[in-house]
Amino acid sequence: MRKLLSVMMATLIAASALAGCGSSGGQPAGTGTGADAGSKAAEEAGSADAGAKASETPAASSGEFDWKKFDGEEITVLFSEHTYADAVEEKLGEFTEKTGIKVNYSSMPEGNYFEKLNVELSSHSGSIDVFMTGAYQSWEYATAGNLEPLENYIGTDLTSPDWNYDDFIPAVIDALKWDLVPGHPVGSGSQWALPMGWEVNILTYNKRILEEKGIKPPKTAEELLEASKALKEFDGSGSYGLAVRGLPDWGTIHPAYMSMYSTWGAKDFEIENGKLVSKVNSPEAVAMTEYWVDLVKNGGAPQWATYGWEMCGADLGAGKAAMMWDADRGGYTQNTPGSSNEAGNLAFGMVPYPESAGKTEADMKSNLWVWSMAMNADSAKKEAAWYFMQYFTSPEFMLWSGVEKACTDTPRTSVLNSDAYKESVAGAEGYYEAFSTISKDASIFFTAQPYFTETTTEWAKTLQDLVTTDKYSSVQEAMDQLKETMDELVSDLEVE
Repeated sequence: MRKLLSVMMATLIAASALAGCGSSGGQPAGTGTGADAGSKAAEEAGSADAGAKASETPAASSGEFDWKKFDGEEITVLFSEHTYADAVEEKLGEFTEKTGIKVNYSSMPEGNYFEKLNVELSSHSGSIDVFMTGAYQSWEYATAGNLEPLENYIGTDLTSPDWNYDDFIPAVIDALKWDLVPGHPVGSGSQWALPMGWEVNILTYNKRILEEKGIKPPKTAEELLEASKALKEFDGSGSYGLAVRGLPDWGTIHPAYMSMYSTWGAKDFEIENGKLVSKVNSPEAVAMTEYWVDLVKNGGAPQWATYGWEMCGADLGAGKAAMMWDADRGGYTQNTPGSSNEAGNLAFGMVPYPESAGKTEADMKSNLWVWSMAMNADSAKKEAAWYFMQYFTSPEFMLWSGVEKACTDTPRTSVLNSDAYKESVAGAEGYYEAFSTISKDASIFFTAQPYFTETTTEWAKTLQDLVTTDKYSSVQEAMDQLKETMDELVSDLEVE
């Protein structure tokens, strides 16, 4: 994957610009900076027309929309197993009935999913037309030429007038834009994907367990550490305080760890002399990681190094873990009636902040994740694929999935503001308050660059070594070595 990316990016930017010229709607205007693209989401969603500007709205064609235009075509869709994907799968029959487009659909667990997707995309065979991705992965896929720029379709006669691009929360839709220049913030450039749902990472806790043990729900990092240690083996061998991810891949870094890392004031990279330079060995980064290693060693799962989000959620729902720090919807789905043994006993907190580092509630930051759907640039069925994408990101579909299918992190303003949605989440104690509060300062705190997977995988491996081995004499030594590794991985990137 190592390439002379500066040349490649220039070519891709030019190609995207030329492709965009043929669209009557033009490119959806970027409204965000690095902070804007993930922050103030709740504020932007507070008004039905928040962030929308007439001059930035892609113009949809007037007249009756022809949903049968590609009747008889067949597309292939590959998704990761997820609540969002389940909702889509349930409505595939209705989509085919409305459009006449047959969908060959498959899904698989997240770990296997990205492995298969990467093989399919690298082959440039066009075997998949639409697939799920995250904002971070889109940096790699777009740079490699795997993603079709969606401004070629938004606002053209291929888009239904009632699809309403401006109804997307600006912070969320902007998280899926990037100009392909390493180090540049998201929020400008081509629209590489459409959001299916977005997630903030907050604390979920078991009210029953904490009350029985006389422990108050933790608000600070120090309280979280104390509570997690006190809850070790609270219900015998195998039970523990806090569920967090531990696999040696990017998924371990982006939720709870990166949220605490950013709240602590640490950064992954900075731009120096036209180059990306890793800052994982800064005083803030080292102090936070020292805290994290202590937290996991003394309050985490005994088999932490094998834990992804699925096992974290399962332990929380089974009452094996007293608390979990992960995506908000992970705790929410475990709390819905009949979903787990502890359903109804779960409540939601915020992002614990480190008082020892001089932080307060005002400093709480959650790293943002956006599950999205994208179009394969090598697809031979792009128009039919676009029909699929707009149908399953429409206001109507997202209202149904948000209310009926527990897809609570809806990216559409109209859904968030609907009475039906507000009523559907009202029974989850603390959820709406936590979600709306943390969302105000949620963002993608990673630096946009095409070696995201490589750098975060090395980061996760270093965490595993710190927790499970004696490889390093100190956290400082480990982070110093990690910095050197990350600097080497991004050494061929040039920042304009």
